[in-house]
Amino acid sequence: MKMLVTGATGKLGTKIVETLLKTVSADQLAVSVRNPEKAKGLQDRGVDVRHGDFDSPETLDAAFEGIDRLLIISADGDNETRIRQHTNAVAAAERAGVQFIAYTSIANAKESNNFLAPTHKATEEAIEKTGIPYSFLRNNWYLENEISSIQGVLAGAPWVTSAENGKVGWALQQDYAEAAAVVLSGNDHENTIYELSGKLLTQNEFAAALGFVLGKEVAVQHVDDEDYADIMKGAGVPDFLIPFLVNIQKDIREGTLEIESNDFEKLLGRPAVSVSEGLAQIVKSISETA
Repeated sequence: MKMLVTGATGKLGTKIVETLLKTVSADQLAVSVRNPEKAKGLQDRGVDVRHGDFDSPETLDAAFEGIDRLLIISADGDNETRIRQHTNAVAAAERAGVQFIAYTSIANAKESNNFLAPTHKATEEAIEKTGIPYSFLRNNWYLENEISSIQGVLAGAPWVTSAENGKVGWALQQDYAEAAAVVLSGNDHENTIYELSGKLLTQNEFAAALGFVLGKEVAVQHVDDEDYADIMKGAGVPDFLIPFLVNIQKDIREGTLEIESNDFEKLLGRPAVSVSEGLAQIVKSISETA
């Protein structure tokens, strides 16, 4: 059985590959990357490194050749770009005769009003249309997405949010990676959907957990979207990123990530690492690299 992970040199992809290599032999594992040079370390360890670019379908035909089980990690970019790229990958998987597709999606993808959801809804539907057995890994939110805000708190800033009392199921990327590795390398995951979420918390509860880790109270500054955008701009966030961050706050406020689930426990045999424990790891990492 040959497995392949796309986007294997990205932050999530790297963690998934490293997790897989603990349980499967390197000769069973292939990766598809836009720049094979970046994966030279994997090649040196016996992993089959292949060139695959979601914008160049002919490279995907070669990359997916002889692959039994495929994990498509969602790409970066706007919805239109990602839908095109993911559709190319799914079509190439079908042409290559792939027997199973796992895909990193978003919470409640089919019904969600989250601004990121259209990509994931379209990709899930494209996979379903192929008739290939699948598993949709509907990832809630990465704890690592908050690193820049955590750094702000460490520098003395409050926790700034326009998400009001909306809840998020934060979890470490490592937990999402381990869940993906279990599904890609395991059995009995055909035509499944996993809503992968940590314990649901509000921004105030998140800030309290961060305060516990830091041993000090973290002030929470509730603002509207316009003020949030102004504060992010003042903090040095690039202009092109600000609408993205504002949309995230809006979608959290409207409950699009408030999806409760114990699917981590089903896949890992344990709940996701708690937010407090995850924050402790992140704060330690920040201090070590400062």
